[in-house]
Amino acid sequence: MPISAADAINPAFRHAKEQLLRPFRFGQWWRLALVGLLAGELGSSPSCNFNYPLNTQHRGSQQALLAGNWPTQLTNHPALFAGIVAAVIAISLVLLVLFTYINSVMRFILFDSIVAKECHIRQGWTRRTRPGLRLFWWQILLMLASFVALLGAIGIPVACVWALGWFAHPRDHVLGLVLGGIALLFVLFVLLAFFAVIHVMTKDFVVPQMALEDISAIDGWRRLWLWLKADKGGYAGYIGMKIVLAIGAGIAVIIADLIALFVLLIPVGGIGFIAVLAGKAAGWTWNLYTISLAVVLGCIVLVIFLFVFSLISVPVIVFFPAYSIYFFAQRYPPLASLLWPQPPAPVPSG
Repeated sequence: MPISAADAINPAFRHAKEQLLRPFRFGQWWRLALVGLLAGELGSSPSCNFNYPLNTQHRGSQQALLAGNWPTQLTNHPALFAGIVAAVIAISLVLLVLFTYINSVMRFILFDSIVAKECHIRQGWTRRTRPGLRLFWWQILLMLASFVALLGAIGIPVACVWALGWFAHPRDHVLGLVLGGIALLFVLFVLLAFFAVIHVMTKDFVVPQMALEDISAIDGWRRLWLWLKADKGGYAGYIGMKIVLAIGAGIAVIIADLIALFVLLIPVGGIGFIAVLAGKAAGWTWNLYTISLAVVLGCIVLVIFLFVFSLISVPVIVFFPAYSIYFFAQRYPPLASLLWPQPPAPVPSG
């Protein structure tokens, strides 16, 4: 009988301990951190907003300072501003497509790293380009489908309310607007949960099929759908257990990340403060060049922070793929034969 979702926890813990600590190798650790970050396996990263009380006079002077220092090239040339916005949108789309492709290939490299207990990025990239491209197209289609579904879920009700004229006289339709807003939030929650489950099922149960049998994501989903119908309780238990484990791991990772964040903010904040003072002493003002420099430096700092958070999350990066592998192995014979290879048959004497 295939093991349950709870029974797969101990083998996954044992696997993570053996891969990371027996022996400890920092080279493997940082490679797994990089692969996990690019594969989207980073459990959670804290988002901290620091608010401090400011009086009205100081806030007004600060806004005036920002307004006075805003580059005149943008305020006096709307066409230039529109071009910059269009360029930012185009670059964002290109980066989204690029990182989706990198994410697709890295997902297979992470799978190989967990199964073999060795992480080799260069060799893995060479081997996994073909299945990574197939997963890339699947992810693009899934993103488009989710975008269309969310757009329809929001746009159709808003258009209906607009056609009824409720926005023109909202006080006359308070109850309808409130109930409609609650229903809309519920629909959005259901859609987000639906696409999240599809994403989790794809990376946990379809990617191993694509890696071991060189099939497409659609073929993998056809098989998986049959297995889901035959073992509804097992896979439902897996999703529920993974949610519980993700919550616990997320809390632990957030605490560790917050500690690392405060430690990193000391040198980064000091360097930034010195840079601001040096810029003011040199007579620098906000213009296209200084804004571009600030954006580039901010991106570098963000990448450093994300990589540090990924280093902290390496145990989680290894545990969750191992958890899915051990759960799925006894339901998928090719993966089981890879994890537990059978000894060769003895050769008869004579």
